[in-house]
Amino acid sequence: ANYGPNPICKGCLSCSKDNGCIRCQHKLFFFLRREGMRQFGECLHSCPSGYYGLRTPDMNRCSRCRIENCDSCFSRDFCTKCKAGFYSHRGRCFRACPAGFAALEELMECVEGCEVGQWSEWGTCSRNNKTCGFKWGLETRTRQIVKKPAKDTIPCPTIAESRRCKMAMRHCPGGKWRRPAKTKDKKKKKKNLMERAQKQHSIFLATDKTSQ
Repeated sequence: ANYGPNPICKGCLSCSKDNGCIRCQHKLFFFLRREGMRQFGECLHSCPSGYYGLRTPDMNRCSRCRIENCDSCFSRDFCTKCKAGFYSHRGRCFRACPAGFAALEELMECVEGCEVGQWSEWGTCSRNNKTCGFKWGLETRTRQIVKKPAKDTIPCPTIAESRRCKMAMRHCPGGKWRRPAKTKDKKKKKKNLMERAQKQHSIFLATDKTSQ
């Protein structure tokens, strides 16, 4: 083996001063490093980030991962670790997990999430378990959990939701409807104002007549 005086020649079977390693010892990986316009060969025990070790009968090489946002890969088309901020899923890297999968933060992986069915139709508008006697009520719709998540720590989406609705019948059949207290107070207040206005008007007429 010809290492030469240059430290970059460590692990080489053949090496040049200008180009570094040309051939590597057995089990080591040949890596072509680029720095600006210059490039030189190195012999490494493991490939750097973004590369994977490709073993061939001729010479082991470091080959670049072809998967976007991949930090390390098993082969050119299968990522084993994604860059920071990306989730690993079936050999690919995602900013957010695909539909039907949930993010496992501690491992930065996408795992099978909770599957839910379609929403049901909206239920009957009711209030206090009654479908009449009020102007406004609530109606609810639900959906079923089709498949539970792989891990208990992954929450399922909401399976029930409600919204405000207007009742079809404000007055219950056969029942005596009473005007709400607020409306009754309004009517009483209006009556008092009318009586006060009439009284003031009578006083004004009497005063005017006396002055004449």
